[in-house]
Amino acid sequence: MSSRPYFDEVAGRWEGMRQSFFSDRVRDVALARAGVQAGRLAADVGAGTGFLTEALLGRGLRVLAVDQSPAMLEELKRRLGNPGGVECRPGESESLPIADGAVDHVFANMYLHHVESPPAAIREMVRTLKPGGTIVITDADEHTHEFLRTEQHDRWLGFKRDDIRRWFADAGLRDVAVDCVGDDCCPSSQGTGERVAISIFVAVGRKPGGC
Repeated sequence: MSSRPYFDEVAGRWEGMRQSFFSDRVRDVALARAGVQAGRLAADVGAGTGFLTEALLGRGLRVLAVDQSPAMLEELKRRLGNPGGVECRPGESESLPIADGAVDHVFANMYLHHVESPPAAIREMVRTLKPGGTIVITDADEHTHEFLRTEQHDRWLGFKRDDIRRWFADAGLRDVAVDCVGDDCCPSSQGTGERVAISIFVAVGRKPGGC
């Protein structure tokens, strides 16, 4: 089942919800691992309300913000004030609305656990990268908190880091590294009130080629 109806519904509340889940450290680590530079073009896949997009713009990058939820993209534009340097594009994980080899960086924060096929989603993100470009994924480590399937429409209860390494390698990426962000995702169950802490990983890979 698509998670789009859920994200359309919560778009107006998402930024407050996101702030209770994890801190700005997640995006600080992601940008540092990518080695971003002003003037480059980045894709923020599963952009939501612009958590990563905002930071990328602040570093002087141009951004293609992609999300399956048009309501989320509208909230991104409202929250960031329709900034120059960002283009919002509705799109799905299996067919991103980005040309082959178009971007210098691809970022996906807390996105992969919502897609039907994580390996296919990774391959699709890699397709959009220029030779020499980098992909950075931040997401949850494997866990057992089933309430996230029903309450937040998670398809996957996090991931094993070895699986992420294998999927990156299978997609043709090099210099693959998967490490701990040093921060937790801390959602609460609406049903029981239980608050949990799930460690977050950062995965980085480089597309072969380039200078």
